[in-house]
Amino acid sequence: MARIFEYFVVCGIGPEIRTLDGNRGFHGTGVMYLSSLLDQFPPPNHSLYPPPPPQLSTCVLPAGVEFYSSGFDANDASTSPRSYPIVLTGATLSKGKRTSLGALKSAIRGVAICPSSFEGDGSKIYVSCIAFRDPVSEDIAEAYHIPANSFADKCICLVSRLPSFRAIRSALEELFLLCFSPNGSSKPLWDVIAHIVSNVPLPNPGKDRVLFAIENCLLSVEAPPKDGLPHADISFQPLVQCLDVDNLIKLFVAVLLERRILLRSNNGVDYIDAPTPYMMGLHSGVDTSGLTMEGVVVVDLEYNRITTSEEIPPIPEPERSSLREEIMQLLYPNVVGIDQMDGPYNASEKSSICGNKPWGEDHDLKLRLIFLKFFASLLSGYRNFIENTASQVFNTQAFLRRRSRSTNQPSEPMITQFLESNGFLDHLERGLGSGENNNNLLDKLQDAIGRGQNPISILPSSLVEPEIITISDPDVGISGSGAKYTYDRFPSNIRTEEQEEKRRQILAAASGAFQYSGKHTPSSPSILAGKSSKAEKSLSPLERAAERELMVLDIKVKLQGLWLRLLKLGATDDPLSSFEYGTILAMIESDAEGIGGSGFVECIREHIHSGWHCLLTQEQFIAVKELLKTAISRATSRNDVMTIRDALEVSAEMYKKDANNVSDYIQRHLISISIWEELRFWEGYFDYLMERSSSNSTNYASLVTTQLIVMASHMVGLGLSDTDAWYLIETIADKNNIGYKQFIKLRGFLSHTQQLRVAYWGISSIKAQSMSSLGLASPRSKEVMDGNQPPAEASGVGRSWVQSMFSRDTSSRSNSFSRVRRWASDSGSSASATNENGTPRKHDLSAAGQKRIQTNVRILRGHSGAVTALHCVTRREVWDLVGDREDAGLFISGSTDCSVKIWDPSLRGSELRATLKGHTRTIRAISSDRLKVVSGSDDQSILVWDKQTTQLLEELKGHDGQVSCVRMLSGERVLTAAHDGTVKMWDVRTDTCVATVGRCSSAVICMEYDDSTGILAAAGRDVVANIWDIRAGRQMHKLLGHTKWIRSMRMVGDTLVTGSDDWTARAWSVSQGTCEAVLACHAGPILCVEYSPLDRGIITGSIDGLLRFWENEEGGIRCIKNVTIHTAAVLSISAGEHWLGIGAADNSMSLFHRPQERLGSFSSTSLKMAGWQLYRTPPRTAAVVRCVASDLERKRICSGGRNGLLRLWEATINI
Repeated sequence: MARIFEYFVVCGIGPEIRTLDGNRGFHGTGVMYLSSLLDQFPPPNHSLYPPPPPQLSTCVLPAGVEFYSSGFDANDASTSPRSYPIVLTGATLSKGKRTSLGALKSAIRGVAICPSSFEGDGSKIYVSCIAFRDPVSEDIAEAYHIPANSFADKCICLVSRLPSFRAIRSALEELFLLCFSPNGSSKPLWDVIAHIVSNVPLPNPGKDRVLFAIENCLLSVEAPPKDGLPHADISFQPLVQCLDVDNLIKLFVAVLLERRILLRSNNGVDYIDAPTPYMMGLHSGVDTSGLTMEGVVVVDLEYNRITTSEEIPPIPEPERSSLREEIMQLLYPNVVGIDQMDGPYNASEKSSICGNKPWGEDHDLKLRLIFLKFFASLLSGYRNFIENTASQVFNTQAFLRRRSRSTNQPSEPMITQFLESNGFLDHLERGLGSGENNNNLLDKLQDAIGRGQNPISILPSSLVEPEIITISDPDVGISGSGAKYTYDRFPSNIRTEEQEEKRRQILAAASGAFQYSGKHTPSSPSILAGKSSKAEKSLSPLERAAERELMVLDIKVKLQGLWLRLLKLGATDDPLSSFEYGTILAMIESDAEGIGGSGFVECIREHIHSGWHCLLTQEQFIAVKELLKTAISRATSRNDVMTIRDALEVSAEMYKKDANNVSDYIQRHLISISIWEELRFWEGYFDYLMERSSSNSTNYASLVTTQLIVMASHMVGLGLSDTDAWYLIETIADKNNIGYKQFIKLRGFLSHTQQLRVAYWGISSIKAQSMSSLGLASPRSKEVMDGNQPPAEASGVGRSWVQSMFSRDTSSRSNSFSRVRRWASDSGSSASATNENGTPRKHDLSAAGQKRIQTNVRILRGHSGAVTALHCVTRREVWDLVGDREDAGLFISGSTDCSVKIWDPSLRGSELRATLKGHTRTIRAISSDRLKVVSGSDDQSILVWDKQTTQLLEELKGHDGQVSCVRMLSGERVLTAAHDGTVKMWDVRTDTCVATVGRCSSAVICMEYDDSTGILAAAGRDVVANIWDIRAGRQMHKLLGHTKWIRSMRMVGDTLVTGSDDWTARAWSVSQGTCEAVLACHAGPILCVEYSPLDRGIITGSIDGLLRFWENEEGGIRCIKNVTIHTAAVLSISAGEHWLGIGAADNSMSLFHRPQERLGSFSSTSLKMAGWQLYRTPPRTAAVVRCVASDLERKRICSGGRNGLLRLWEATINI
């Protein structure tokens, strides 16, 4: 059962007291201290519920905890409890009214925009808080010598996934009142808390209203329908009361453009709902004169004033006038234009917002609809500019040009910046994922406005009353026969014996440290270890534990002071030769127990948590980098995984900037440490992340994927190659059975971040270390290592972002995308890396595996435009033309020059045999038989020529779209498919369309037909593979599963293989209409597929340049071989019994051979598809290839380029 309340949490002063600067112990009442998580429900050891976010205690009390000499005073407003909400999104947060100066500094100097994907996976949580003064616990006061009857800040919180701020706040306030009520409660307070957290369910959106009670107070909560406006349990009344219309619009634009916003107010605004982490609230009394407010939009609600150092671009006309007019009509309905006044003007009418009617929920709804209508007008027709490509990107420039033409105005900065915002990109991503009948509210509103309907009609009807769900507590009034529970402070939850013992140990160590610091000089670990054994024997176990805690505390205090002094060294000081650096290094190296290394890393982590921005000077950067390397190396020798893990995380935070303002993180310089290549470390780190973040309310596969993305970010930051990183990620993902969709998400994230890293810093050389210690083959093959890689300190560091990201030199950027993992997704597939005798198998590109034989490549010239279609004519088809010659065989090409050309490779020097003209637009498809050639074009026609006389025989017309596929059949029949979604059968003899044998809902891109059975398969843009039985005149199946365009298909017997832009291929049963396997792990759309009937194997080629061989086994289909010789999209795969031809877009070709003698030796358990070995590949030339065709009988491969040239490769020498 999903619950409204995730946790109830209490934060404040815990047994370990530490200031915001990291100093341990109590330092008086004028100092701010770090907040700790004191109590929670469900308890931390509960197996069914995840722990709360670890940063929650810092979020709810960002100013820290302060000690006071007195508690609540009714005559002093500053002592009153304070209620405020927080929105916590991923690792960044946004909070309401009570915000500290320290938190403000952190927000102003560097606020990260939260990724929109966090909203979809449920990691946005809503917290209602009440902060108040509570007496300090007696044991803490005694241990730290805090004055008696002292008070400290404490905060109680209710955490929910539902943004129902009013209901959450009401429940929390009732719990607070119940605790301090003089009448007391009928149950222990924590029993009441346990009941509402465990038993109040999450209401179904638009269907349920949940009623529950806290003591004698009845509360309710409900959620709006999913197809309505997003849930916003807030009121805009304070904003419209404090700001005039122009400033309200300016604030709206600032939020829209994702500016950093600071709202200031003294009173009257008891909330700031900040779903984005760049909005904060601050009391007007806080002095910000000493802060750098560069780029921050300061909104002063007290004085109706907005100030900023960066100009906020205005909303363009006519949208601004329309928006302002509608807001004015909502706020001041009684005010009319001066030209419409019939009588004297009454100034008092404008003084009341919304006339005489008080502001209510209907006004909030109308205001939201006004802004939604503004979006509908501003983005009119935006869906027409989403390109129908594999990535489906939004063509911003085309949209701006269209708007400029319609308004006769240049491009407006406001629209340009908005189209680049994360919010708009997130809207596009969500919209593209929905079907045509599932438009979002913006699209619905645009349609309603176009039809002249009321905008409110797009919202779901509220006529149906929600179902009432009542949650009762049967134990109320029973416990203790009418006993009442009253408290003078907020009570602690019952602790386990282990928790109590740990608390006693911490307090004992703190008490001993307090006494020790006044009597002794701290000793080094070696001196402490040299104490007499007699003295040790006289100590009790508790005293020995306290003694060790004291020793650890001593070392950490020293490290903390040295660390802070190291960061404060002057510009002329050299950190590497300083006393601080040398002492820290000595403490790390000489400490056998690892307290120095772990303490140093912990001290950095604490400094980061206290608000340090992690920016280092060049000299500090070098010093900290060397210290971290030493700490990690020492921790590796001790197998101290915890220290290595913490060092990895802090290294991703600390950075420097060069003269071009390019950031360089310490993590990037730790690649020389061998631990990063060890699978066992990453498996342990993954387990740690899962334990820290596991949640039964989250889908397990999504949870695993989230943690693997965190790991992938660290791997990219370290500089692990794409090959190594994907191997590690893939191995862990495969063990957790996350499913192919998550594999695709991981592969895409890793490829994208690797490209960004290479573009940002250049390519780093990585030492080729063996992973033999893990019992695995090294993921890098020495035969395929690039010997021309630049050194580790790549030149990209000194370049600006624009130079590095948009350089025309794409070789380095494509490297990380195209060199994909050579191992299969199956964890057991590592066996394929060895031969039967256990020896490592060399890669296909090894020098010993290739035949050093000269190849024959010819360039065929004749087309004046790009070659767009190629067809291979086999020797059997050209019998009537050239006879039974060994070199018989033709290639037929089509081009954007509207011509079809026939090429005869046997006529060296004069290969062009004929040119066929008749089309008026680009040729898209070609087919032939022994007598005829048929071609399809963008001009929507199909032409049939006589192959021998080259005369035009027939022109077949009937399609209403571009012809994409043609197929010559027996009996003078032609099968065609087009972008109009139809598949037609033609009789060439009568020049008529016999029948429309298939219909799809969108353009057909690929087609397969079995003439022996009459089974037809076609697919394309509608992401559905359709199968028809032409002879029976019926549709057999609609194969659903792909989520993007289907680019290729291959049908052999009862097996159909499809390749899609969703990065997967699927194997289907034609007779059953079921999906038998999903083949994932490519890093891009799959452009070609092939099926090998001899061994039931599948071969896939993708835009990532990777060729994967899949084998069908009893347990399913798994990848047993990867080939990475191509660096661009694989366009064509043609498989025969013993030969395999491949062509790619980078003008590279390859021919694979499977020797006949190996076929008889295949057993049922052997890897049959692994028998394919690279035979040879010709020299590559600079060209962009559009299409490829293979003649495996004559070992020929022909490619057609964008430059109009055909490149014919014959590998026939010595075969």
